[in-house]
Amino acid sequence: MLQEVVFLPLMPAAPHAGTESANQPWAQLRAQMPALANKTYFNYGGQGPLPEPSLQAIVECWQRIQQLGPFTGDVWPYLDQVSSGLRGRLAQWFGVGPHRISLTENVTSGCVLPLWGLPWQAGDELLVSDGEHPGVVAACRELARRLNLQLQVFPVIDLRGDTDSAVAGALAALERGLSPRTRLVVLSHVLWNTGQVMPIAAAAERLQAEPCPPWLLVDAAQCLGNLAVQEAAAAADIYACTGHKWSCGPEGLGAMVLSERLLEQASPTLIGWRSLREETSAGSSFHRDGRRFEVATSCLPLQAGLDRSLQLLEGCGDAQVRSARIQALGSRLWRGLRELESVSPLLESPPTAGLVSFSIEGSAPEAVVGRLGAQAIWLRTLANPHCLRACTHITTTEAEVDRLLEALCP
Repeated sequence: MLQEVVFLPLMPAAPHAGTESANQPWAQLRAQMPALANKTYFNYGGQGPLPEPSLQAIVECWQRIQQLGPFTGDVWPYLDQVSSGLRGRLAQWFGVGPHRISLTENVTSGCVLPLWGLPWQAGDELLVSDGEHPGVVAACRELARRLNLQLQVFPVIDLRGDTDSAVAGALAALERGLSPRTRLVVLSHVLWNTGQVMPIAAAAERLQAEPCPPWLLVDAAQCLGNLAVQEAAAAADIYACTGHKWSCGPEGLGAMVLSERLLEQASPTLIGWRSLREETSAGSSFHRDGRRFEVATSCLPLQAGLDRSLQLLEGCGDAQVRSARIQALGSRLWRGLRELESVSPLLESPPTAGLVSFSIEGSAPEAVVGRLGAQAIWLRTLANPHCLRACTHITTTEAEVDRLLEALCP
């Protein structure tokens, strides 16, 4: 038997106020997040709080490994059980077979490792949206430099209207950017800067109509745990997520969903024993499934932690229920911001995800973050566009939204 895990007493999470009941499942989850104690937290898009049961799962996994022996015949079935359990759970969340999932350390690895393994030819074009995260853009730029590819940009960051107009605008911009040489399109599911949701499934369908369909790479850093992802994940060629943001798992762990055609066409890039079908054989072939893009030794107890966090989120309802709550709280914040003098949300319609970016006329975003931080209200600045970003999650309360709005009043 494992020894009992003892945790030091933790400060209680921020109290609930308003009409929301402490008996709701998201309130019970919130109560297990010590990071939410004595603060008002709106940085889920940067890093989500880790629930106590998830931390305990990590510790217990480490203890179990040491009890069995970190490199013994007894430990391997346990390690496989942990890894397979997470892979299977993620497969359910993504709506794909487990063979299409590769476990990674972060979103960037999920984007870059399969991207660099595709069969490129000099002169191929990469079509990248202007709303992408700098890390992904830098990887595409370096890939283009090394392999003599061309990098083109199509505009989506200024799509600030309602869902229908944003979808139409994104697809029109994609259409204008496509050329016979386009071999890859890069488009985030949720733009990390404006919070606008992009039409991934529709974009994938459009690309399939090309004589030589370009691959579709989707940065989904702001998606898993924020909104329903099954349709987009199934449609993309590379759909890369992290576990430490909206999923409220530990940092240092992510996953990507790979299409069947990418698994056939892409070669491993950064290679290690986990890439091999027979890890002890120098002549082994690579895994034919998503494991070919896994590399070598990583922190397996983190997988137990993320698995537990996903289970806790499942206890708060299915993806549609959770997404509806996040969207309702984001809309409450968006509407409140519109009523404040000199405050302008970037989106012209209520957000359909949990990211709400806004600017304040005459106030530097950095100064606002500092002033609010002194009141234990936490949000962040963005550089492009230069603005503020607040994120709502299922553990956010209406009272917290109202507190932020009150603090922003001139």
